[in-house]
Amino acid sequence: MSLTNCRFYEDKYPEVDSYVMVNVKQIAEMGAYVKLLEYDNIDGMILLSELSRRRIRSIQKLIRIGRNEVVIVLRVDKEKGKTTTVNWRRVSPEDVIKCEERYNKSKAVHSIMRHVAEATQTPLETLYETIGWPLDRKYGHSHDAFKISITNPSVWEDISFPSEPVKKEIQQYISSKLTPHPTKVRADIEVTCFGYDGIDAVKDALRTAEADNTPENQIKVKLVAPPLYVLASQCLDKKHGIQMLEEAIVKIGERIKANGGNCTVKMAPKAVTEHDDAILQELMEKRERENMQVSGDENDSESDEGVPE
Repeated sequence: MSLTNCRFYEDKYPEVDSYVMVNVKQIAEMGAYVKLLEYDNIDGMILLSELSRRRIRSIQKLIRIGRNEVVIVLRVDKEKGKTTTVNWRRVSPEDVIKCEERYNKSKAVHSIMRHVAEATQTPLETLYETIGWPLDRKYGHSHDAFKISITNPSVWEDISFPSEPVKKEIQQYISSKLTPHPTKVRADIEVTCFGYDGIDAVKDALRTAEADNTPENQIKVKLVAPPLYVLASQCLDKKHGIQMLEEAIVKIGERIKANGGNCTVKMAPKAVTEHDDAILQELMEKRERENMQVSGDENDSESDEGVPE
């Protein structure tokens, strides 16, 4: 058994009419020679007649060497150990998406398995036989099982690991590679109210954004410089985080309008990068320096900040 090479799936060969990912290796008069990436690079061929129903003047305009393509399997020659014919033209966009999703998940699993194989000097096929393929059978795909295992160790209860070092290595590596990282989401808003109790009204409106905070889902309101405020949150689900900020903006708008004020969205809720955070921090520090340079009554300046307490 090879330490680093093995097919992705338990079946040695793909089923006829199944969709597979191939890499184009060579183009000849009869068609294109390909390697089946999910099946340990066994050989395949796309016949010229399978590339297009129309007359082809240049195969290179249809298919290129080095590219990955989704194809459908037409015939399999198990005795010779290769897929003799695959069809490229009959693949729909929906089938391409499904095949690419499966391939990307399988490739991620393969990367984990190869790392464990090299780290523990265990043949790759042994890891698939004892870990990957049993999880495929139980969970539909071992990648899904790996992700579940991060929070639910019972995934491993029925797995017979080849050795204790393998068990330790794969669990630690999966935790480091597949544990989701929080996404930062942010929205910029201007909140104004020019009534007699305008400052208190702004504070009261902004507090509604944090009213429903829980340990798992929290929104923080930060002052940039009146009337500009930032709503920020960190969450594992980006869509949920954006939805939280959208709902918070609606609440702020309703509360401040009830008091004769206004809420304007300057930047709609979105995921932000560290670079975005750095720009925001620089802006806040600039505003703070400007405020420090302004002479006047300190108590008055504090009351103008409008930061929720």
